[in-house]
Amino acid sequence: MTDLAEFEKVEVSPELEQKAERDKARRGLLTALPSYVYLVFFFAIPLVVVFIFSFASRSRTGRPVLEDWNLDSWIGLIDPLFASIAWRSLWLAVVNTVLCLLIGYPFAYWIATRRRPTTRNILLILVLIPFWSNFLVRTYAWRTLLDVDGLVTRLGEATGLWGQLLFTAPAVFIGLLYGYLPFMVLPLYAAIERIEWSLIEAARDLYASGSDAFRKVTLPLSRPGIVAGSILVFIPSLGAYVTPDILGGARTTLLGNYIVTQFGAARNWPFGAAMSSAILIVMLVATIYYFRSGAKTL
Repeated sequence: MTDLAEFEKVEVSPELEQKAERDKARRGLLTALPSYVYLVFFFAIPLVVVFIFSFASRSRTGRPVLEDWNLDSWIGLIDPLFASIAWRSLWLAVVNTVLCLLIGYPFAYWIATRRRPTTRNILLILVLIPFWSNFLVRTYAWRTLLDVDGLVTRLGEATGLWGQLLFTAPAVFIGLLYGYLPFMVLPLYAAIERIEWSLIEAARDLYASGSDAFRKVTLPLSRPGIVAGSILVFIPSLGAYVTPDILGGARTTLLGNYIVTQFGAARNWPFGAAMSSAILIVMLVATIYYFRSGAKTL
């Protein structure tokens, strides 16, 4: 009792509050220090190295020369070939994001509105099942299905709706849609599941139709999931390499394939580094703007 009485007599001064905040911040820094070190060494430093190489020169043997810095690689980004590849990659990423949203939103809404937790858990497990195998293995599985003797090709030939899809743009669409659809469904489910359904019931009590209640209540409240899912799908789709390379072949060259070619067969590291840096800057700016504009409207 005496200690408690003495503790109650201690006045909480601004200095004590500031000291407590500093101690809390110090403990947080020490806890996150291993993560910071990992990110700096394996993400920040490699990105800086790539950015520096974008200003280097290319020797006759294809080796980068750091002594002669210039903007030749960045000027090369206005080349019509790069512009066409960038436009094709951007268009494919946008279409894939829209398709994932159109397919993923109804499915996520259906999962979130299941009253039985067991049913919801089973449906979520079905969404997560693709993650139980390697992405490369799943892509090769689609290659088998879309090949000349594949099940999808035989089904299309039997119905007369399509022929062989392998090494075509539709094959790349199928692979990207299958690969990144779960990245859209999971954030949407998390956002929809947190919605207060009493608000929707209140809207219906005020004579709002089902479509009006969805458009004015459900859709705005699920906007964080839409933003997060779109970012998670759009960014990897824009720089996709494995799916276009395996399912699209040489007929479908996207930014990821073109960058790999510059670092490999073309031996033009500065130009490949410039492309990588430009794409990273554009996506970073777009992501920051997207999140900030989304936060203002929430």
